Amino acid sequence: MSDQIEIIVNGSTHSFPLITGSENESAIDISKLRAQTGLITIDPGFKNTGSTKSAITFLDGEKGILRYRGYAIEELAERSSFLEVSYLLIFGKLPSEQEFKVFTKEITNHTLVHEDIKTILDGFPSNAHPMGVLSSLVCSLTAFYPASLDPNRSAEAVNLSILRILAKMPTFAAWAYKNKMGHPVNYPDNRLDYCGNFLKMMFSLPTEDFEVDPVISEALDKLLILHADHEQNCSASTVRIVGSSQASLYASISAGINALWGPLHGGANQAVIEMLENIRKDGGDTQKYLNKAKDKQDPFRLMGFGHRVYKNFDPRAKIIKKAADQVLEKLGIQDPVLDIAKKLEDAALNDPYFIEKKLYPNVDFYSGIIYRAMGIPTEMFTVMFALGRLPGWIAQWKEMRENNEPIGRPRQIYTGKNLRKIDG
Repeated sequence: MSDQIEIIVNGSTHSFPLITGSENESAIDISKLRAQTGLITIDPGFKNTGSTKSAITFLDGEKGILRYRGYAIEELAERSSFLEVSYLLIFGKLPSEQEFKVFTKEITNHTLVHEDIKTILDGFPSNAHPMGVLSSLVCSLTAFYPASLDPNRSAEAVNLSILRILAKMPTFAAWAYKNKMGHPVNYPDNRLDYCGNFLKMMFSLPTEDFEVDPVISEALDKLLILHADHEQNCSASTVRIVGSSQASLYASISAGINALWGPLHGGANQAVIEMLENIRKDGGDTQKYLNKAKDKQDPFRLMGFGHRVYKNFDPRAKIIKKAADQVLEKLGIQDPVLDIAKKLEDAALNDPYFIEKKLYPNVDFYSGIIYRAMGIPTEMFTVMFALGRLPGWIAQWKEMRENNEPIGRPRQIYTGKNLRKIDG
């Protein structure tokens, strides 16, 4: 294959480099297209545009492959913890025993937040969406740590910001939930591990004992791993482009949270539960809705089945299905909505139509089931997503910064009025 691509413009030939990634994916480097030809490209949604070179995550939707730093998601979910995967994504390697000991100790040392942040939380009404609360609390860290705004900070100072946000995110997420419920907040219990501490802050009152269920904690840990990064999606790209202006880590992460908040990005597992609720209200006839999903003339779509990226199967779904089954068995919940979910799952896995169309349950389907079984309200689902995605956002921001990438500045084709004068 030639290492140059030729583009002919008005009879003139221009050559542009053909670059190849480590997994043999190819791209045309058009960074000098406008300088050479005066032209730009139009690519709505940037579906065919590579905005960066990245060594963090490899995703092949056709083959159902997801890897973090070269490690298969299946192996990481089986053999690693969320904090180990966080270290891998952010620093490029799995930690040694000593490195992980230091890393977890430093995170534990930063779980508490300034008491004035609670004053900010108290300013939100209880009907405030938890994602808005989370985004605001994260961005408020720029006020409590103003040195984080300096774009020329040392690597050690940047790492301190990373440790702080990793440590405080579970506190913020749990507090957003407590605000929604109108409950008093819990402070971190640093005797517990990352997931156990979060679960206690979420589900206990300050005055009561709380015993962490290992099945629930392990399922949550796996869910966080599966959501930790997903290549150049909307929120990751948002974090990078905001960070490209030399905005702080906290401001960039806050922007990523807001991008994830949109229903086309982070709201898929919430949409699953809302669909199941609607089926229940309509009598719970799953076959009726399976038939509607098969009817091309019917606008109804099964949420949580198939994936816009994974054209074969979602590798994360295979992992989390087992955890979902374990959680439902352990909790023994009698819930008609979850019963409908199981019926839809069984039908989709065995129905020739869904098998042929490769409409398998995806990670959003199973994560929605797990969160509902755990007693997490649907408005908190995207907050849980953000908690898992945090190390990926950090890694994307850190990589962009270390590569000295230029400020993001897309072009446009103007379609408005030509020059005109004000009448009279």
